[in-house]
Amino acid sequence: MAQYLVVHPTHPQARLVNRAADIVRAGGVIVYPTDSAYALGCRLGDKDAVDRIRTMRRLRRDHLLTLVCRDLSELAFYARVDNTSYRIIKRYLPGPFTFVLPATRDVPRRLVHHSRKTLGLRVPDHPVAQALLASLGEPMVSTTLMLPGEDIPLTNMSEERAALERRVDVIVDSGPGGLRPTTVVDLTGGDLRLVRQGVGEL
Repeated sequence: MAQYLVVHPTHPQARLVNRAADIVRAGGVIVYPTDSAYALGCRLGDKDAVDRIRTMRRLRRDHLLTLVCRDLSELAFYARVDNTSYRIIKRYLPGPFTFVLPATRDVPRRLVHHSRKTLGLRVPDHPVAQALLASLGEPMVSTTLMLPGEDIPLTNMSEERAALERRVDVIVDSGPGGLRPTTVVDLTGGDLRLVRQGVGEL
């Protein structure tokens, strides 16, 4: 049964944030708010937790998950960022964007596109997500909180609690979430290519 934590959306309580981070650190799967929609997340190096997320979402093996970082310096540790790409991501992050970039060797192979060697990365502009990442001290592997057969993210955690609490380990409820995922932008081809239009506006 998942722990259910009600966390203030703009002034997250450190005690609750730390409890959620401890659960993730111990191998748990979390539901947490971002600046686009609620998301599922787990530790970068936890294969079992990543597999649980894939099973829950019924994702294909070639569906890439996103690496959610606290800031641009952390992002640059996991992606190769040239000067042009850096100027672009600095303009739009933190924010509701996912940027596809070449992955470094520090990223587990199972999270990298098998032929292009790329990875989706983002830095959320949400106080709870930022507090959680700070407490955890490392990025999270993440994907939008949508259940199989649904085409919009789950938004009301109090109503969805019963459907989620046996599938995840902790639910962080910070009020209603968004209905659109991030905007996805590919920066690997030398210019900016829009892959998916979401809540972020270029």
